[in-house]
Parts: sequence; C-alpha cells; structure tokens
Amino acid sequence: MPKNYLNKRIGTMLFTTGTLARGLSSQTFSEKKFPLTPEQYLILSLLDEHKELYQRQLSEITLKDRANISRIINILEEKKLVKRINDSNGRKIFKVIVTEEGKKLLEKIAPTAKELRSIITKGIKTEDLEFFLEIMNKIYNNIWEKVNLQI
Repeated sequence: MPKNYLNKRIGTMLFTTGTLARGLSSQTFSEKKFPLTPEQYLILSLLDEHKELYQRQLSEITLKDRANISRIINILEEKKLVKRINDSNGRKIFKVIVTEEGKKLLEKIAPTAKELRSIITKGIKTEDLEFFLEIMNKIYNNIWEKVNLQI
C-alpha cells in the first residue's frame, strides 16, 4: 500500500495509526514473551508514574470503562503486580499501587518500550514531534469538548 494512500483523511489516519501501533506493541510483547499485554502495561506504567490512582482515575485517563479497568486491575492483582488499598474514608473505594514485583517487571519492559517509541518516531525531528503532539492535543481537546462518554 502506498505511503500516501491515507493522506488528508484525519479520522482514518488517527484510527489506522492507533491500530498499527497497538498491533506492533502486541506483536513485540508476544515475541518477547512478556507476561502482560500492552494494555496491562499501560495501566501498570500509569500507576507507577502517579504512585497511586483510583480505578475511576484510570478510567478517565485511558478512556476505558470502569468494568474494563476493573478487569485489568484484577488480572494485574492476580499476577501480584498491583495491590488495592482501602480508601481512608472506609467506603468501597480503593487506591491501586504498583508492587515491588510490578516495578521489577516495568524495569524489564522499559528498554522494549523505549525501542517501540524509537521505531514509531524514527526519522522525526524533536521539534516536529513536539509540534505534532501540540496538534494532536488540540484535536483531542476539540473532540473532548463535543463527545459525551460514559466512563
């Protein structure tokens, strides 16, 4: 397929590029025999970055519904990579944190994640990438203003 086949079709480009990136990540994680999916890795790395998050916050950040986030957290908890901590208010609300085992796995995957970013941004100058991210942020905000998601 020619490289410019999808030129000037923003929606198609966003969708297909995201699909290709997820496919590359899944393929790479499978080849490396990592014990989690890229989606699970995303949740684990977000938890590590923020130190602790509520499941609701993970839903908002990733735009995944709460049931999906709960399922991912359950899987990560079964693998002893995360832990739920009771909220101080005593309600049935939990903060989620990364365990030491989870941090070790993140360290193991980090070089591959960096390699994937390098593949995705190959041949793109830093200033072009920064400009692209600025434009993507504007597109994101334009859509966010109009969409009504149930997360």
